[in-house]
Amino acid sequence: MMNIENMLELLNVWWIKSLVVFSVGLIAYFFSLFFISKLKEKASRTRNLFDDAVVGALETPVNYGILIFTIEYVVRINNEVFKLGILPEAKHFYVVVISALFAWFVLRLIRIRENQILKGKVETKADQTTISVIFKLLRISTVVITCLVVFQTLGVSISGIVAFGGLGGAAVAFASKDLLANFFGGFMIFLDKPFSVGDWVRSPDQNIEGVVENIGWRITRIRTFDKRPLYVPNSVFTQISIENPSRMTHRRIYETIGVRYKDFSQVEAICDEIKDMLKDHVDIDDEQTMMVNFNRFADSSLEFFIYCFTHTTHWQTFHNIKQDVLVKIGDIINKHGAEIAFPSRSLYVENKVPVHTIQDEVGKVNS
Repeated sequence: MMNIENMLELLNVWWIKSLVVFSVGLIAYFFSLFFISKLKEKASRTRNLFDDAVVGALETPVNYGILIFTIEYVVRINNEVFKLGILPEAKHFYVVVISALFAWFVLRLIRIRENQILKGKVETKADQTTISVIFKLLRISTVVITCLVVFQTLGVSISGIVAFGGLGGAAVAFASKDLLANFFGGFMIFLDKPFSVGDWVRSPDQNIEGVVENIGWRITRIRTFDKRPLYVPNSVFTQISIENPSRMTHRRIYETIGVRYKDFSQVEAICDEIKDMLKDHVDIDDEQTMMVNFNRFADSSLEFFIYCFTHTTHWQTFHNIKQDVLVKIGDIINKHGAEIAFPSRSLYVENKVPVHTIQDEVGKVNS
């Protein structure tokens, strides 16, 4: 009986009590590390990746939470003994810390889940732009709700904050009109979806062309074809036209070719055979507009044009197909005994003019 009483008396000694609490906290910390590692192993064996995200997000907040509460209790023991007065009320402290740890857990869960989706580990029909916007909104919502809970706990009137926000909103909006314009520009990109990450875009109004790498709240980063990053404020996209070649359904071949005037009798046969070649070509879509027609009498050639569409939209593949088509057109022209024309000029001399007269005139010019 005396032993138990002695132990109770010893526990009332502040430094022993602090040491016991600190030891229990360390044991709980290492047990948490062991327990969560086992949960990770078990979650990694399942097909569902959400449990991996939950366990991964839970690890750090729980471990730090154990350390924070252990240190807080030890400090509170010493605070009571030495009257330090360095800690807030326990009720306020616990609410603020728990709210912050919970928000930390949610933010980590959002980040891990976003990375899983963006890396293709989770199947989704949404594009990267939509995914990024949704997760950014979730982060903002988590931070705002946490701040409101903390303010309410500390006795700060939420209605006063809202009223102050309404009063200062006009001044803030005026001072940051460019920032707001870019924000709403990014929001319109999200709603209208004229392009997404990975698309090739260009503008006929501005010197903008390249592949979209990132769509942020304020700017969009585009990688130009010479590999330079181009940062475009989102408000610009509400004022200019944007072409998105990545979403084209076909690529067009539109070329004008000329043959010599002396090959006039072969032009129609050449055009007919080229059209038959295009219809039989496996890479040309014969369900789209296809034209091969004699077009005009040019200065030094008889011009005809070809107009057709390929199945592919891939840029390099398209140029391989176009090369094959042009080579076959050259073979067809040669097959009919014709030649592709080049710029030239013919001089015709009347037979009635004496040769010596022409020679005299040429001599005068040379002199």
